[in-house]
Amino acid sequence: MFPPEALTFFRGLARNNDRDWFQPRKEIFDSKVKAPMIELIEQINGEFATLAPAYINEPKKAIYRIYRDTRFSADKTPYKTHLAAIFPRRGSESKHAGPGLFFAVSHTGIEVAGGVYGPMPDDLLKIRTWLAENHASFRKTAAGPKKLMGDLRGSSLTRIPKGFPADHPAADLIKMKQWYYGAELDANLATTPKLLPELMKRFKIMLPVLEELAKPLAAKKAVAMPRF
Repeated sequence: MFPPEALTFFRGLARNNDRDWFQPRKEIFDSKVKAPMIELIEQINGEFATLAPAYINEPKKAIYRIYRDTRFSADKTPYKTHLAAIFPRRGSESKHAGPGLFFAVSHTGIEVAGGVYGPMPDDLLKIRTWLAENHASFRKTAAGPKKLMGDLRGSSLTRIPKGFPADHPAADLIKMKQWYYGAELDANLATTPKLLPELMKRFKIMLPVLEELAKPLAAKKAVAMPRF
């Protein structure tokens, strides 16, 4: 868990998002925010060792930088007001391309998410083709996390992509460009021993869906356009 100073740090950073405030308090960030995050990631990896070894991710790769990339943003504040970690499934081209689990801690809440967020074009086609053929069983699996994580979500096309019939029974799934769940927990949970169990409870319930979405990505060869 995180010490209360972690949430205090984020509250202060939200009010004073500049280098003059951050630099004198970098030691607080390192010891009260980043160090507990590393410890938590190691605990999660310990749980994954038996539950889902393909999702183990070493802390230095799992933790996102606190520094914002402001090159193409109108918002020039230099720091994120949260600290996040990601656990991509082994074999993904990038940390957002394939199935993965995610959480972020801030003074306003704890974000928990899981799914396929940024698939590459070839993988997008593979997933859509697989969903067209396996939508009935996938819908049953995808209903599992609903109570804790809400409905499966993601940005979507307005029309079904070329190569799939408009009246396909899985049209809603095929039009999606992302498939993920997201929920937010109370920020104060971060400072209690309940944090790890609550994260793992949600990771565990999302894993069967992520493993379903991983099936079409296991194929090494590109999938041809479907013929209907």
